[in-house]
Amino acid sequence: MDYKHLLFIALISLIACCTIMALIWLWAKKIKNAGVVDVFWALNFPVITLITFFLSNGFEPRKLIICSIFLLAELRLGIHLWQRVICHLSEEEGRYQQLRKEWGDKANRNFFVFFQFQAISNVLLAVPLFIITANPSTQISILEYIGIAIWAISFFGEMIADRQLATFKKDPKNKGKVCDTGLWYYSRHPNYFFEWLTWMAYFIFALASPCGILAIISPAIILYLLTKVTGVPNNEEQNLRSKPEAYKKYQQTTSAFFPWGKKDGKGKR
Repeated sequence: MDYKHLLFIALISLIACCTIMALIWLWAKKIKNAGVVDVFWALNFPVITLITFFLSNGFEPRKLIICSIFLLAELRLGIHLWQRVICHLSEEEGRYQQLRKEWGDKANRNFFVFFQFQAISNVLLAVPLFIITANPSTQISILEYIGIAIWAISFFGEMIADRQLATFKKDPKNKGKVCDTGLWYYSRHPNYFFEWLTWMAYFIFALASPCGILAIISPAIILYLLTKVTGVPNNEEQNLRSKPEAYKKYQQTTSAFFPWGKKDGKGKR
C-alpha cells in the first residue's frame, strides 16, 4: 500500500472540503442561517468519494463497490437534509440560534471555525474509504460482504426513520407532540443510530484491507459526535425547549440512542 499516495488523496480531499465550507460559510453569513452546514457536511462526502475513486490505485471492482455505497448513502443524507433546511431557509434551526446567542459578537468568527472543523471531520471520517480503495487484493473477503450487509440494514433503517419523522411532523394534529411510533418507539434517535451503524459497516469492510483497523476512527468519531456533541445533546435541548413535558416523559421511557425496549418511567425495562 502506497501511504504517501493515500496522504496525497487525503490532502486533496481536505483542501476541497475546506474550500467548500469557506464558501458555504460566506453564504450562511449572508442569509444568517448556519444550519446549511449540515447539508454540505453530508455533500462533502460525495466530493471526497469522486476524488478518491479517480486517484486511488486499488482493485477496481472493490473501488466501485465501496465508492458506490458511500456515494449513495451520503447523497441520500445530503438530499434529505437539504429538503429539511430549504423549507425554512429564512429561519435558522433552534440549536444554531442558541449558539449564535451564546457566541454573541463572535458568532460569525466561531461559525467559520466550526465550518472548517466540519470539513476536517469529513476527511477523518473518510479514512475507511481511503484504506479500502487502496487495497490491491483481487479477492473480495467475507468481511467485506458482511460490511455490505450491515450497510444495507443501516441505509434502509436511517431512511425509514427519517421518513417516519417527516410524516409525523407533516400532520397538524401532531403539533406539540413527540414522535414515538415506528422506529422512534425503540429509540429517541433511531436516525442517528443507523447513521453510526453505517460507519460501523465501513469499518468492518475495511478490516479486510491492510491497516484496516485504523478505520475504527470513523465509527468512534461519529459515536462521540452524535451522542456527546452535535447530535443527541443539541436535539434533546431543542425538544425540551419546544415541548418540555411531552419530551421529558419520552426520555423516561425510551432509549436515547440504541434501539431498545420501553422503560416503565422509573428507569426499569
